[in-house]
Amino acid sequence: MPELHNTAVALGSNLPSKFGAPADNLREAIARITTLGQVKAVSSFLTTAPEIYAAQPNFVNAALLLETALPPLELMRALLAIELAMGRVRTGVPPKGPRLIDLDLIFYDDAIIDSPDLTLPHPALASRRFVLAPLAEIAPKWLHPQTGLTVADMLDALRSTAP
Repeated sequence: MPELHNTAVALGSNLPSKFGAPADNLREAIARITTLGQVKAVSSFLTTAPEIYAAQPNFVNAALLLETALPPLELMRALLAIELAMGRVRTGVPPKGPRLIDLDLIFYDDAIIDSPDLTLPHPALASRRFVLAPLAEIAPKWLHPQTGLTVADMLDALRSTAP
């Protein structure tokens, strides 16, 4: 029997598609992710304002926990393949701009990986409320393997520094 790994994936969308509104894009992505392992939990969908590139529609964000036998890089490539199959375009668009679907691998067990193809935990995790808030719903005690902070701790830190 293959070894199973616990992973956390962040999802976001702010463009309509052939699947429907952004929330429908998340539902479609979740259905496709079920082919990569067993989805153990899915957060509620949160509507969030864009943070970096402001001239775009609000996002719908969520997080899920996936148990998978795939190794980290293979899982990341599978998530990128789902984005592509759903119609995500990465060329000719502003960085951090509008997107039909965005799937980010946030955690893979307690792995620490720093390679040209993959960085885990996700390097911007601690500064992204739109990732931490949904993840805190389903995995508040997940420990960041480098800082020792839980997801809930990181979210609280962001809230305490909010204007």
